[in-house]
Amino acid sequence: MRDDPTFVEQIQRDLQDVRWLGPEEIRSRARRRSQRRIVVATVVLALAGVSAAAVAAPGTFPSPALPAASASPTRSEITTDALLQPADLAQPVGVQLSQSGLGEPVRLEDMLGYCRTSQALPEGWQISRWSRSQTLLREHPPRVQVNKHVLVTQDLFRLTPEAATQVFASLDDLVAPCAEWLNVGPIMTAQGTRTGEVLHRWSVVQRGFAGDDAAILRDSLTAARDLETGQPLGEDPSPILLAVVRVGDTVSVLRLGDDGTEAELVQLAVAAAARMCAAANPPC
Repeated sequence: MRDDPTFVEQIQRDLQDVRWLGPEEIRSRARRRSQRRIVVATVVLALAGVSAAAVAAPGTFPSPALPAASASPTRSEITTDALLQPADLAQPVGVQLSQSGLGEPVRLEDMLGYCRTSQALPEGWQISRWSRSQTLLREHPPRVQVNKHVLVTQDLFRLTPEAATQVFASLDDLVAPCAEWLNVGPIMTAQGTRTGEVLHRWSVVQRGFAGDDAAILRDSLTAARDLETGQPLGEDPSPILLAVVRVGDTVSVLRLGDDGTEAELVQLAVAAAARMCAAANPPC
């Protein structure tokens, strides 16, 4: 009998001493790696505009010429001062929630996107480079429950200049398939789940009132109708309203709470455009 193990036998013996990671540990390491990738991607994007000569070893290349005094630095990440502030609202703000993102779609309204995909059409959203979102909640006394507590939500995006312009150039084509859209599906009632239908009418109702471009989108929808009885399930709801504003390469999408009006939305869009000057390229 031979004493020397073959190559395969040696591998089999070595594998017996290997500690295999459990499923939870594998998922935990994967999450940490994903987070590191996001950080690295952010750094790479931030450095994308830096000249190669500027990071070369001293003396390797001639020093780059300094920009003219009138030139402004290119803005990249969106800071919170470019968002609406509590002072811009007529009602007191109790809570201000904010988060940032990379590569997010400029999603105008989920129901509008669903209307398009239900007709085998793409959602049609442009993709941003950077974004920052916030929700402003109504101030109310402690231990007092307020059902309609959202004052406004805002999504602020930085896009390429071409994509920012295209958001507005494509608005009419975006809403056209949803100008008369009948949505059928299950509806919860006091008697249980019923099959109902709701008629949505999407339209662009105002333009050009703020920033470089601006528009108000409205969805005038009917009360749900029970398909079995033909009876309405409640009263006609308030229309869905949203404002879209562009300043330079930034685009903001604003939605009010349930009790907000179109006039209030226009006022906030004007205030949002003024704040967006802190982030836009070129600057205001």
